[in-house]
Amino acid sequence: MAGVSEAFSGHRLQLAAKAGLAAGLAFLVAPLMPGAAAEYPYYAPLGALVSMYHNVAGSVRQGLQTLVGLAMGIGLAFLLVNFSDPSPLTVAIVMGLGVLLGGLPRLGTGRDWIPTAALLVLLVGGSNPDDFSFGYLIQMGVGVAVGIAVNFLIFPPLHFNAAAASLGELRLALGRQLTDMGAALKEKWPPEHEDWSRRSEDLAAAARTVRHLVQEADASRRANPRRRLHPRDVDLDYRNLRVLERVTFHIQDMTEVLSDVIWEDDVPYFVPFQDSGPLADAMTATGELLSSFNGEDVAVQRELFTAAEKALVACKAANAERKPDETEVAASESILLSLHRILRAVRPAS
Repeated sequence: MAGVSEAFSGHRLQLAAKAGLAAGLAFLVAPLMPGAAAEYPYYAPLGALVSMYHNVAGSVRQGLQTLVGLAMGIGLAFLLVNFSDPSPLTVAIVMGLGVLLGGLPRLGTGRDWIPTAALLVLLVGGSNPDDFSFGYLIQMGVGVAVGIAVNFLIFPPLHFNAAAASLGELRLALGRQLTDMGAALKEKWPPEHEDWSRRSEDLAAAARTVRHLVQEADASRRANPRRRLHPRDVDLDYRNLRVLERVTFHIQDMTEVLSDVIWEDDVPYFVPFQDSGPLADAMTATGELLSSFNGEDVAVQRELFTAAEKALVACKAANAERKPDETEVAASESILLSLHRILRAVRPAS
């Protein structure tokens, strides 16, 4: 159901409406093109469609790449037409060369249009490939221009909200992971709640999704006239993203260490019983700090940061009082180091 709802989301419906409008406008102006191009109006809506992208810069890039690919394909077909009539052999050659040229760098979506354009000129152009090629390229260009214009002028999309929401959701997920692990340290082992031990990959996937959405937000502001009306510090989003990616790495490491300590019998490290309480408090306090960045003001974040620092100091003191065991390594020291690095990464602004 999630995929279905995404297919009918507001952004998708807006994109579909603009694609339909651009195709209709392109077909309206297509018969006005000069010469033989007017005989091929059905390629203009296709050009509008291929240039329709979910941000303006992407529309320009995709449209230009398509036209470059078409021009290369047409040129390739002309080379073969001058030497031979269409045949199974020439079709095979044009397809092979088209796919080979598609490997050139920076062609993007244009690489798929090289063999397509070459095949159409070779087979559809017939005895008059000059007029067909001219009409094909001109009408596709008209469609691309109309598609870019529609995307630029009619509610050019800005994807800032999705990026901001994903950053907040990742903070909450990381905070919940720490508080859940803190709760597990205070339960009787093995703990009844073990969902947290299986979230490591989910957290990594969430971080990758956030990076993708922040990059989408960045791309959506390029060549977008609405960016002045809806300013956003995307550079700050990138900085916050890098912080959360570091935090995700440390929490994944803590998750693996604690899971091994609880459920694996052959690991050479353990969490001493006297460390469990202070370590749980430090984890919980750090988790509450991470969750606070999703809505609390800076003053509250500073208070929670101070509380997390105090919990970490108390945990270090408990570690110092414990007599070292020369035969085993205390995993609490590794977890403490990760908590220290998390606090250093998320320190609130002064």
